[in-house]
Amino acid sequence: MSRSVVIKLGGAALPHRDAVLEDLRRVQREGWHVVLVHGGGPVITDLMKRVGKQPVFVNGLRSTDAETLDIAVMALAGKVNTELVATLQLGGTRAVGLSGVDGGFIRAHRQTEPDIGFVGVVDEVDPAPLRALVEAGYVPVVAPVALGPDGPLNINADTVAGDIAGAIGAESLIFLTDVPGVMDRAGQVLPTLDRGRADALRREGVISGGFIPKVEACLTALERVPESVILDGGRPHAIVQHLVERQTAGTVFRR
Repeated sequence: MSRSVVIKLGGAALPHRDAVLEDLRRVQREGWHVVLVHGGGPVITDLMKRVGKQPVFVNGLRSTDAETLDIAVMALAGKVNTELVATLQLGGTRAVGLSGVDGGFIRAHRQTEPDIGFVGVVDEVDPAPLRALVEAGYVPVVAPVALGPDGPLNINADTVAGDIAGAIGAESLIFLTDVPGVMDRAGQVLPTLDRGRADALRREGVISGGFIPKVEACLTALERVPESVILDGGRPHAIVQHLVERQTAGTVFRR
């Protein structure tokens, strides 16, 4: 898809909902095709605790037994996706919600190293449904649930955003986060980052937890996407500033 961007929408953008909606409308007017990918970790965690389950994470990925998978599918493909689509529609942006199970457009197999249950590793992303939607003027809103050999699998939203960006030939992959960007040990934001420096920061424990799959997705996407960026989602109009004005509040990943 020509001039397309994949945006992973994090919770940091929610206080600036109106600014995000305005940004989406602006970049569409500028000729960008937009695909949104969302997570829903806090919602899943809240629902798990309601039924007495304690979340467990391994390298930033949620360990997912059968009951947790049911909760994740309900939260991601149900509550979070529907509410986000409703917000976009009410704000004047035409949107369609879907998960990777719809049309089987995201296929995955179970991760085995380590084995953390019904967590998927993406095998293939079929760009056809996304292409059809954006060419019709819609913003696809993707829930991170994939079609596995035996049913749905929970997949990391950051990782699949990178997979989608590569599959559709996106010009940019953007993560809106709740931090100003990737920071060094002194707490200073790194304006650019490459694989070597990122690996060093991970060994030092500076990049850890849920930030590991986010950074890895950015680096992996560079194999097929010209740029990947972690933007400060707490800064209004960060999307327009980066895509249109070329002023980036965050970290740009380079080969």
